Amino acid sequence: MLTWLQRITDEFEMTFLRTVIFIFLTISLTTFSLCHAKDNTILVLGDSLSAAYGIKIEDGWVNLLRNRIDNYSEDKQWNVVNASVSGETTSGGLARLPNLIEKYQPVLCIIELGANNGLRGQPTSRMQDDLEQMIKQCNRTGTAVLLGIKLPPNYGEKYTQAFHQVYSDLAKLCDIPLVPFLLEGIALKDEYLQADRLHPTAEAQPIILENVWPTLEKILDSI
Repeated sequence: MLTWLQRITDEFEMTFLRTVIFIFLTISLTTFSLCHAKDNTILVLGDSLSAAYGIKIEDGWVNLLRNRIDNYSEDKQWNVVNASVSGETTSGGLARLPNLIEKYQPVLCIIELGANNGLRGQPTSRMQDDLEQMIKQCNRTGTAVLLGIKLPPNYGEKYTQAFHQVYSDLAKLCDIPLVPFLLEGIALKDEYLQADRLHPTAEAQPIILENVWPTLEKILDSI
């Protein structure tokens, strides 16, 4: 009788122990996964300028960034997620961002949006509000960096100045790094632009990376 009861007791204890171990491992692995993602994920949220429009995806500046980062640090692996969509506006990016943050828990968000707002002549106040909300959301899991854009001069001096001013104003307001002009050394140069004179060629992508890299390198060194 005692042997039978002892066997039942032992089986119950083993089952209980296995359950506890399973729950512990599940929680530990989930926590590790989230922490790991937070430690190494860089999210790029942009439009066609970052989505490699009109060129091979591997030639785009984001992929060049991925390759450079792979060789940047021996003790830390970075995961670069390119969530850029051609034609994206700031309102579209703002709508997509919560799910991206929940999925990737990025330690760094690179925001490259606004060009399509400007090309459509949308109010700069709306663009600024959208970008500010995105920056605040990104800062909950890490930090944000803003990539500035300038419009062609045919949009009028008043509007183009107000448009570009949004980026510097937000960088100061939110205390985040800013790349003043993503297409520095590229804009208005035929040899670096596709036939539409808006989108950079594959040859221009390394220049874009060099425009962005000094700012990103300082951030990576501080993470």
